[in-house]
Amino acid sequence: MMGFGYGMGGWGGLGGISSLLLLVLLVIGGIYLWRALEGRRDHPLHGPDSTPPQEDSALRILRERYARGEIDKDEYDRRKEGLL
Repeated sequence: MMGFGYGMGGWGGLGGISSLLLLVLLVIGGIYLWRALEGRRDHPLHGPDSTPPQEDSALRILRERYARGEIDKDEYDRRKEGLL
């Protein structure tokens, strides 16, 4: 029976490959769209038009050392002054 060329070997025998290519393109497009929308979502630490607060890693480490009791208050203050 004559068909319209969409049976076995339709599209020049590339039916399976074109379907796979379409699926890959849809997945890549979905990932791209998700990442674009994710970047626009309001984050609880910052507003929609601001950047997240950047914390100096040296100050963060200094606070952690003070919190663990590795350094005392005087040394913490002295080193903090040196960093700022």
